[in-house]
Amino acid sequence: MMIDLLLIHGTVIPMDPSRRILGDGAVAVDQGRVLEVGESNSLAQRFKAQQMIDCHGQIVLPGLIDAHGHAGHCLLKTIASDTPSIWSRFITYVYQHFTTDEFWYIEGRLSALERLKAGITCGLSVIGSEPRSDDPVFASNHARAYADLGLRAVIAVGPCNPPWPHSFSRWHHGRREVKQVSFQAAIEGAAAAIEAWNHGANDRIRVFITPFLIVPSLDSSGPTPADLAISLTSHDREQSRQVREIAERYQTRIHSDAFGGMVRLAAQDEYGLLGPDVSLQHCNGLSVEEIRILADTDTRVGHTPGPSQGRARCPVPELMEAGVTVAVVTDGTSPRTPFDLFQAARKAQLVQQLLMKDAFYLPPGKLLEMITIDAARVLGWDNEIGSLEPGKKADMILVDWHQPHLTPAFMPVHRLIYQACASDVSMVIVDGRILMQDRKVLSADETEILAAAQAEAEALVSRADLAEHMELPSSFWGKPRLTFDKPRSKENLSLG
Repeated sequence: MMIDLLLIHGTVIPMDPSRRILGDGAVAVDQGRVLEVGESNSLAQRFKAQQMIDCHGQIVLPGLIDAHGHAGHCLLKTIASDTPSIWSRFITYVYQHFTTDEFWYIEGRLSALERLKAGITCGLSVIGSEPRSDDPVFASNHARAYADLGLRAVIAVGPCNPPWPHSFSRWHHGRREVKQVSFQAAIEGAAAAIEAWNHGANDRIRVFITPFLIVPSLDSSGPTPADLAISLTSHDREQSRQVREIAERYQTRIHSDAFGGMVRLAAQDEYGLLGPDVSLQHCNGLSVEEIRILADTDTRVGHTPGPSQGRARCPVPELMEAGVTVAVVTDGTSPRTPFDLFQAARKAQLVQQLLMKDAFYLPPGKLLEMITIDAARVLGWDNEIGSLEPGKKADMILVDWHQPHLTPAFMPVHRLIYQACASDVSMVIVDGRILMQDRKVLSADETEILAAAQAEAEALVSRADLAEHMELPSSFWGKPRLTFDKPRSKENLSLG
């Protein structure tokens, strides 16, 4: 039988229900889908291929899935990263007032390129920090960038937090134009982006409706104490109702942030943003009652390991034990994280082990599930991606483990989780198409993308007067803790 592609003699980890590990495995691909996964000798005898790839010294596994990140972050890496108390307000203001229409395409190509070279074949991107939906062009440009590089992507677009109307800026010919946008206009902008791109690019692009918070009246930086998370406002209920209406109209999913206090209140709303069609990001500070609510409603969770876990932990082991599907995510590349899901998985393990005071939490097998098949479930896409099984999309990566830090070549799952990094990915295949081979990107001009990104970043720094936020504090060298020479407040963000 003649097929399109046959990968042979690799260490294949298909993440199928039996969790096989094939020491001399093969994957047969035809018309963009997995035809069969099995032993090399068997498949080589039964199939002839237009292209055959010898994967000796390579680990073959499903493409990694990043179930939460942010569009825009790739051109603002590390800027203001030394001032966490203002970073969130700072970056939101930049996205809402100092980005051009073209910014979202240029940054999108850099984002897609970085994910591609990290083995992430599908990634979710919220348009901005608090999402921006005053015009569908921003989401459309980002979607177009991912489509151009051949990756799979979820574009997450919806209204930011109140108060409404909200001020946004557009830049035309170097001039800033400010307008006031109503909540209804933001909802309509999100709907337009969904209509334009959901299931676009041969269904490689999907668009989710994404309000910034499931309960926008509560604190967006962390959990709200029970005595303050008392009741929903009329806007909380109206947002949920309209988000539900759009999700139903376009048959798409809902994605949002949530923290302790919000889940309990959302459960009191007939349109509350909970359920199997909803993925929630962060979920720090959940109560025992809220863990049960997420489990009972089959709501899925994306977990970001990082310093915020020290203030309020996402109860990852407890969520799993209750039956909630949890993915490890990058949360984007700003201010100080890369698109490296191997690194994120290790960080998640370390954080939970430290907080639980138990070195046996989150074993390597579970962590690999959390960046492949579990992440696909979080996105509601596990019927087609997240594992290498007959009939599923042929999204897969090869990791070169014939190198010092990944030798000896045994215990491949341990090797991936404990020692591998993004730059070890040697080949990326999406829909059966080879996008990168021997770390050379075939679907785009990498040099041109990097040059355009550098130029756009420099233009943004100038346009938004960001140079101050790239200066090193005096305590940067030789001190055990950062301190600041002068207070930084909204008034001296240099963004007015």
